[in-house]
Amino acid sequence: MKPALALLAATALAGCASTPQATNPQDAFFAALTARCGQAYAGKLASNQDADADMRGKAMVMHIRSCTPDRIEIPFHIDGVGPDGGWDRSRTWVITRTATGLRLKHDHRHADGSKDELTMYGGDTKDAGTASRQTFPVDAESIALFTRTGRSVSNTNIWSVETTAEGFTYGLSREGRDFRVTFDYRQPVAPPPAPWGW
Repeated sequence: MKPALALLAATALAGCASTPQATNPQDAFFAALTARCGQAYAGKLASNQDADADMRGKAMVMHIRSCTPDRIEIPFHIDGVGPDGGWDRSRTWVITRTATGLRLKHDHRHADGSKDELTMYGGDTKDAGTASRQTFPVDAESIALFTRTGRSVSNTNIWSVETTAEGFTYGLSREGRDFRVTFDYRQPVAPPPAPWGW
């Protein structure tokens, strides 16, 4: 092979070898949360609706407590709204992989560890989302639960989870409803006690 052709072939091969494969946004999102496993962060209510007045100004902590290749558990703790006026440790966000994407479920428990009537509701992703944001429209199982328990207003819920270099945001939206809590990755705190029932 002539030197010029050999150089051209080598350059072309090197270019192919150095081209990164496209990263699945959901894999990148899952990896970003997993990289912070074990960490806890301070947060606050970021939305402003009367329905959430009892949370306004309250201390909040999210704890990326447990991570496996297919499941991440994130307890959400709120001070000042528990049954004794202290910490409410009833909520855990559970993100899992499915055959078609990601799933978000809400595990709700009472202070004695028993499951709340309204628990394990949520939804699955319908698109690839981005490496920093995934959305979870309500699933059929949750619609049935909401309808059965007299909460049909939630039958159009869409939840979102964001993780960026700055922090974490959990959101819920539907017509007339906007709920968001934000947590600052620059404000790590000591991991809280286990959520109720775990």
